[in-house]
Amino acid sequence: METDEKIKYALEHTELIRAPQRSLSTFGSSIIDYYVVTELVGNVSVVRDGKVIAERPKIVTPAYLVNVEGFSEQARKYIAMMAHERPFESGIFYRYKNEPKGMNVVSEPAGQVISKLSSQVEDERNPLSTIIKGVEEVWDVSLLMFIYELTSKSVRTDVAEFNRRGFLDMDGSGVPQGARDYIEELFEQASHSLARAPELAVELNRWGLFQEYQDRFFALFRRK
Repeated sequence: METDEKIKYALEHTELIRAPQRSLSTFGSSIIDYYVVTELVGNVSVVRDGKVIAERPKIVTPAYLVNVEGFSEQARKYIAMMAHERPFESGIFYRYKNEPKGMNVVSEPAGQVISKLSSQVEDERNPLSTIIKGVEEVWDVSLLMFIYELTSKSVRTDVAEFNRRGFLDMDGSGVPQGARDYIEELFEQASHSLARAPELAVELNRWGLFQEYQDRFFALFRRK
Protein backbone atom coordinates (compact mmCIF):
# COMPACT_ATOMS: atom_id res chain seq x y z
CA MET A 1 0.00 0.00 0.00
CA GLU A 2 1.42 3.39 -1.03
CA THR A 3 2.04 6.06 1.60
CA ASP A 4 -0.90 8.25 0.51
CA GLU A 5 -3.22 5.24 0.62
CA LYS A 6 -1.98 4.32 4.10
CA ILE A 7 -2.66 7.84 5.32
CA LYS A 8 -6.13 7.80 3.78
CA TYR A 9 -6.84 4.44 5.41
CA ALA A 10 -5.72 5.81 8.78
CA LEU A 11 -7.98 8.86 8.37
CA GLU A 12 -10.95 6.60 7.66
CA HIS A 13 -10.33 4.07 10.44
CA THR A 14 -9.01 6.12 13.36
CA GLU A 15 -11.49 6.52 16.20
CA LEU A 16 -11.27 8.86 19.17
CA ILE A 17 -12.36 6.86 22.20
CA ARG A 18 -11.74 9.40 24.94
CA ALA A 19 -11.16 13.08 24.24
CA PRO A 20 -9.22 15.38 26.59
CA GLN A 21 -11.40 17.14 29.12
CA ARG A 22 -9.93 20.61 28.51
CA SER A 23 -8.42 22.68 25.70
CA LEU A 24 -4.75 23.31 25.08
CA SER A 25 -3.03 26.28 26.69
CA THR A 26 -3.02 29.53 24.71
CA PHE A 27 0.14 31.02 26.24
CA GLY A 28 2.07 27.93 27.30
CA SER A 29 2.83 24.36 26.36
CA SER A 30 0.46 21.44 26.93
CA ILE A 31 1.38 17.82 27.61
CA ILE A 32 -1.08 15.23 26.36
CA ASP A 33 -0.82 11.68 27.70
CA TYR A 34 -1.98 9.28 25.01
CA TYR A 35 -2.83 5.63 24.57
CA VAL A 36 -3.11 4.31 21.02
CA VAL A 37 -4.75 0.90 20.73
CA THR A 38 -4.39 -1.05 17.49
CA GLU A 39 -5.37 -4.54 16.34
CA LEU A 40 -2.47 -6.79 15.41
CA VAL A 41 -4.08 -10.12 14.50
CA GLY A 42 -7.22 -11.79 15.75
CA ASN A 43 -7.63 -11.14 19.45
CA VAL A 44 -4.15 -9.67 19.82
CA SER A 45 -3.88 -5.92 20.40
CA VAL A 46 -1.03 -3.45 20.71
CA VAL A 47 -1.08 -0.60 23.23
CA ARG A 48 1.33 2.30 22.80
CA ASP A 49 1.55 5.09 25.31
CA GLY A 50 3.52 8.29 25.56
CA LYS A 51 3.30 12.03 25.63
CA VAL A 52 2.76 14.58 22.90
CA ILE A 53 4.03 18.01 23.83
CA ALA A 54 2.10 20.77 22.08
CA GLU A 55 4.47 23.67 22.52
CA ARG A 56 3.40 27.24 23.12
CA PRO A 57 1.29 28.31 20.13
CA LYS A 58 3.33 30.29 17.63
CA ILE A 59 2.09 32.96 15.31
CA VAL A 60 3.24 32.06 11.81
CA THR A 61 2.90 32.99 8.17
CA PRO A 62 2.95 30.55 5.23
CA ALA A 63 6.66 31.29 4.76
CA TYR A 64 7.52 30.17 8.29
CA LEU A 65 9.07 26.73 8.61
CA VAL A 66 6.95 24.24 10.49
CA ASN A 67 8.85 21.38 12.20
CA VAL A 68 7.54 18.20 13.70
CA GLU A 69 9.82 16.11 15.91
CA GLY A 70 9.59 12.45 16.83
CA PHE A 71 7.18 11.37 14.11
CA SER A 72 7.71 9.07 11.15
CA GLU A 73 8.03 10.21 7.54
CA GLN A 74 4.39 9.22 6.99
CA ALA A 75 3.22 11.32 9.92
CA ARG A 76 5.27 14.30 8.73
CA LYS A 77 3.72 13.91 5.31
CA TYR A 78 0.29 14.06 6.90
CA ILE A 79 0.98 17.37 8.63
CA ALA A 80 2.46 18.70 5.38
CA MET A 81 -0.78 17.77 3.62
CA MET A 82 -2.76 19.67 6.24
CA ALA A 83 -0.50 22.71 5.92
CA HIS A 84 -0.93 22.60 2.13
CA GLU A 85 -4.73 22.37 2.36
CA ARG A 86 -5.03 25.14 4.98
CA PRO A 87 -1.99 27.36 4.37
CA PHE A 88 -3.51 30.52 5.88
CA GLU A 89 -5.40 28.96 8.78
CA SER A 90 -5.57 31.64 11.46
CA GLY A 91 -1.84 32.39 11.25
CA ILE A 92 -1.22 30.21 14.31
CA PHE A 93 0.48 26.86 14.49
CA TYR A 94 1.50 24.42 17.18
CA ARG A 95 4.81 22.61 17.13
CA TYR A 96 4.60 19.04 18.34
CA LYS A 97 7.08 16.68 19.90
CA ASN A 98 6.22 13.03 20.35
CA GLU A 99 7.79 11.22 23.30
CA PRO A 100 6.81 7.53 23.08
CA LYS A 101 7.06 5.64 26.38
CA GLY A 102 6.26 2.01 25.67
CA MET A 103 4.55 -0.64 23.58
CA ASN A 104 2.73 -3.69 24.93
CA VAL A 105 1.30 -6.62 22.99
CA VAL A 106 -1.83 -7.88 24.74
CA SER A 107 -3.67 -11.14 24.11
CA GLU A 108 -7.07 -9.47 24.27
CA PRO A 109 -9.40 -7.95 21.69
CA ALA A 110 -9.13 -4.19 21.20
CA GLY A 111 -12.54 -3.50 22.73
CA GLN A 112 -11.62 -5.22 25.97
CA VAL A 113 -8.27 -3.41 26.14
CA ILE A 114 -9.97 -0.06 25.54
CA SER A 115 -12.50 -0.72 28.29
CA LYS A 116 -9.72 -1.36 30.83
CA LEU A 117 -7.77 1.69 29.70
CA SER A 118 -10.86 3.89 30.00
CA SER A 119 -11.28 2.87 33.64
CA GLN A 120 -7.58 3.48 34.30
CA VAL A 121 -7.67 6.97 32.75
CA GLU A 122 -10.78 7.89 34.71
CA ASP A 123 -9.02 6.91 37.94
CA GLU A 124 -5.94 8.98 37.03
CA ARG A 125 -8.07 12.12 36.52
CA ASN A 126 -5.68 13.71 34.03
CA PRO A 127 -7.76 16.19 31.97
CA LEU A 128 -5.38 15.90 29.00
CA SER A 129 -5.35 12.10 28.73
CA THR A 130 -6.71 10.58 25.55
CA ILE A 131 -7.41 7.13 24.13
CA ILE A 132 -7.32 6.54 20.39
CA LYS A 133 -8.13 3.42 18.39
CA GLY A 134 -5.69 3.55 15.50
CA VAL A 135 -4.23 1.59 12.61
CA GLU A 136 -1.25 -0.60 13.46
CA GLU A 137 0.97 0.08 10.44
CA VAL A 138 0.59 3.85 10.68
CA TRP A 139 -0.33 4.27 14.33
CA ASP A 140 1.41 7.62 14.70
CA VAL A 141 -0.59 9.02 11.79
CA SER A 142 -3.68 8.14 13.82
CA LEU A 143 -2.15 9.96 16.77
CA LEU A 144 -1.14 13.02 14.79
CA MET A 145 -4.53 13.22 13.10
CA PHE A 146 -6.16 13.50 16.53
CA ILE A 147 -3.63 16.05 17.79
CA TYR A 148 -4.06 18.22 14.71
CA GLU A 149 -7.83 18.29 15.12
CA LEU A 150 -7.47 19.11 18.81
CA THR A 151 -5.26 22.09 18.11
CA SER A 152 -7.52 23.22 15.28
CA LYS A 153 -10.31 23.54 17.84
CA SER A 154 -8.04 25.40 20.24
CA VAL A 155 -7.03 27.82 17.48
CA ARG A 156 -10.44 29.52 17.54
CA THR A 157 -9.93 30.58 21.14
CA ASP A 158 -6.30 31.49 20.50
CA VAL A 159 -7.12 33.68 17.50
CA ALA A 160 -9.70 35.66 19.45
CA GLU A 161 -7.26 36.28 22.29
CA PHE A 162 -4.31 37.06 19.99
CA ASN A 163 -6.45 39.47 17.99
CA ARG A 164 -7.61 41.19 21.16
CA ARG A 165 -3.98 41.75 22.17
CA GLY A 166 -2.88 42.86 18.70
CA PHE A 167 -0.50 39.92 18.24
CA LEU A 168 -1.70 39.22 14.68
CA ASP A 169 -1.15 42.77 13.42
CA MET A 170 1.45 42.79 10.63
CA ASP A 171 4.23 45.34 10.38
CA GLY A 172 5.72 46.73 7.16
CA SER A 173 7.97 43.67 6.84
CA GLY A 174 5.04 41.27 6.95
CA VAL A 175 5.97 40.05 10.44
CA PRO A 176 3.17 39.70 13.03
CA GLN A 177 3.49 41.72 16.23
CA GLY A 178 3.33 38.52 18.25
CA ALA A 179 6.41 37.21 16.45
CA ARG A 180 8.29 40.44 17.21
CA ASP A 181 7.28 40.14 20.86
CA TYR A 182 8.54 36.56 20.98
CA ILE A 183 11.88 37.63 19.49
CA GLU A 184 12.19 40.28 22.19
CA GLU A 185 11.44 37.64 24.79
CA LEU A 186 14.20 35.42 23.40
CA PHE A 187 16.65 38.35 23.44
CA GLU A 188 15.84 38.92 27.10
CA GLN A 189 16.38 35.26 27.91
CA ALA A 190 19.61 35.10 25.91
CA SER A 191 20.93 38.14 27.75
CA HIS A 192 20.79 36.06 30.93
CA SER A 193 21.81 32.74 29.39
CA LEU A 194 23.59 32.28 26.08
CA ALA A 195 22.13 28.79 25.95
CA ARG A 196 19.05 30.46 24.42
CA ALA A 197 21.08 32.15 21.67
CA PRO A 198 20.81 29.25 19.17
CA GLU A 199 17.02 29.27 19.47
CA LEU A 200 17.02 33.03 18.94
CA ALA A 201 19.21 32.68 15.83
CA VAL A 202 16.89 30.04 14.40
CA GLU A 203 13.83 32.21 15.03
CA LEU A 204 15.43 35.24 13.37
CA ASN A 205 16.42 33.19 10.34
CA ARG A 206 12.96 31.64 9.99
CA TRP A 207 11.46 35.11 9.76
CA GLY A 208 14.26 36.40 7.52
CA LEU A 209 15.15 38.97 10.18
CA PHE A 210 18.70 38.02 11.15
CA GLN A 211 20.28 40.90 9.24
CA GLU A 212 17.95 43.38 10.93
CA TYR A 213 18.84 42.11 14.41
CA GLN A 214 22.41 40.94 13.85
CA ASP A 215 24.09 43.80 15.76
CA ARG A 216 21.99 43.10 18.85
CA PHE A 217 22.56 39.37 18.47
CA PHE A 218 26.36 39.58 18.32
CA ALA A 219 26.36 42.11 21.15
CA LEU A 220 25.06 39.35 23.41
CA PHE A 221 28.39 37.59 23.14
CA ARG A 222 30.48 40.70 23.68
CA ARG A 223 28.84 41.26 27.07
CA LYS A 224 29.89 37.86 28.38
